[in-house]
Amino acid sequence: MGASSPPYFRKQDYPPPVYHFPPPAHPAHSLIFSDMNLKDLCSAYNKKYRSASPETVLADLASVADNGMTFSSSFGLEDQVITDMIFSAGLQVEIFTLDTGRLFPETYSTLQATIERYGKPVKVYFPDTSTVEELVTLKGPLSFYESKDNRMECCRIRKVIPLRRALIGKKIWITGLRAGQSENRKNLSLFIWDDTYKIIKYNPLLHWSLQEVQMYISSRNVPYNPLHDRGFPSIGCQPCTRAVNEGEDFRAGRWWWENNSSKECGLHLTAR
Repeated sequence: MGASSPPYFRKQDYPPPVYHFPPPAHPAHSLIFSDMNLKDLCSAYNKKYRSASPETVLADLASVADNGMTFSSSFGLEDQVITDMIFSAGLQVEIFTLDTGRLFPETYSTLQATIERYGKPVKVYFPDTSTVEELVTLKGPLSFYESKDNRMECCRIRKVIPLRRALIGKKIWITGLRAGQSENRKNLSLFIWDDTYKIIKYNPLLHWSLQEVQMYISSRNVPYNPLHDRGFPSIGCQPCTRAVNEGEDFRAGRWWWENNSSKECGLHLTAR
């Protein structure tokens, strides 16, 4: 299932860039967080921050969000960049992950390395035990290979429902989405209103290239998942992820038995 390929990136391939971490642009917002205007804030933020760096935006929003910001990490390269920005600046932003119970050992190792590097906790959400037990009892441990409906059911139980719990009470959900990751994501906005969860979704690395992500990881020696060096550009659950071959799409290794370039697990289906 694996691919014979050179390391995903080599540190010596990139000159060390200089990164600046400017202070928040404004100490306070004239725009107020409330249930009535969150959707309107998306449009305002897209205009206000269209040229701002992710570090500036994260710091600016965290200063007024009153613990209302949360970041979902699966420990991919993009997620590790954002984690470094949040933890290094000491921002009041919760970082959480969804442990489906079927992750790669390397993913757990990356979680541990991240905790040790920054000395700060990552909140872990698990799926409901009884629901998983019922699914596996009735359909077996590999039902997701049998149909897309079965696969989406597994993703819903192991990812989507725990995500709902993680987003309770939050105003802004930070993600590691990039426009270059798939056709389904290339026309996204920096800030998106997610009508399913009634939350603002912020994609700080949306317009970054893969090389920029790799350069940041390399220059700051950020811990990353070693599977990236083995041909895995996108990493999810172990049974549902394979290495990609040269020339294949970024997400070709996810649910590879489904022939669809816009494959998603259900977490970001409403993103526009």
